[in-house]
Amino acid sequence: MTQATGSTGTVRRTMGTVAAVLAATALLGGCGPKTDPAAAPGSGPAASPSTDPKQALLAAVPDESVGAFRFSGKDSSGDLSGRIDPAAKAMEMNMAAPPDKDGITTKMSFLIIEDKVWMKAKFSGHPGLPKFPDKWMALDKAKLTDGDGVPTYDGADQGNAGPLLDAATSVEQQGPGKYAGFIDVTGGEAAKALDDGEAAALGEAGKHVPFTAQVGPDGHLTSLVLSMPAAGKQKAYRYVVTYADFGGTPKITEPTGSAVTKAPALAYELLNN
Repeated sequence: MTQATGSTGTVRRTMGTVAAVLAATALLGGCGPKTDPAAAPGSGPAASPSTDPKQALLAAVPDESVGAFRFSGKDSSGDLSGRIDPAAKAMEMNMAAPPDKDGITTKMSFLIIEDKVWMKAKFSGHPGLPKFPDKWMALDKAKLTDGDGVPTYDGADQGNAGPLLDAATSVEQQGPGKYAGFIDVTGGEAAKALDDGEAAALGEAGKHVPFTAQVGPDGHLTSLVLSMPAAGKQKAYRYVVTYADFGGTPKITEPTGSAVTKAPALAYELLNN
């Protein structure tokens, strides 16, 4: 694989969309005031003694040349999982939010194929919540007031592993396919992988964030875990990205027939709120 650092944004935009939808749901529904995946031990490829560990990791980040694969991610905002199909410029993202303070549970999915977007949404835990068909709802982007209101496909590395590893200040190989080191998340593309304002709040601690990474026998990055320190009101947490099943994941195709319907006006009301 060629070195790929990618660009940040998609996962963060998806989390932002879900947060906005949750806030809108409380209004539309008439409510009141508003196991981490880990690097699996294994026998990954042993890097040549002359190979720079950081460059070896960057070369393992998925790029547009790989087949369809699965991913999962976890940060301070929540959890995501899904599929990525670089050849089709497509991805499927699934998000499940735990009950909020009003007891509302949210499940959302987005399906993106080039410039087309479909969405699923389900809310439970409170009377009077919006109800949507259990189908892929085709969205008309012309009806969305915010161009970043829904996720877009902007590369295979949806977990932002490339930008984060590119900001590593030290990397060492600790065994076959196993790496560890420190990342400076306070600036550049690495800072954009975090919540708005989080990098600044971390201060000096953000310049020395420990991480571990795993590369599988096929040379693909399978996990990246950052141990993020507490910052202001934000508690310490783990930023986790996992990639798996390269080439063995079903390709992404457009939903058809009874599996798809037009998005109702309420969907746009939620997304544009």
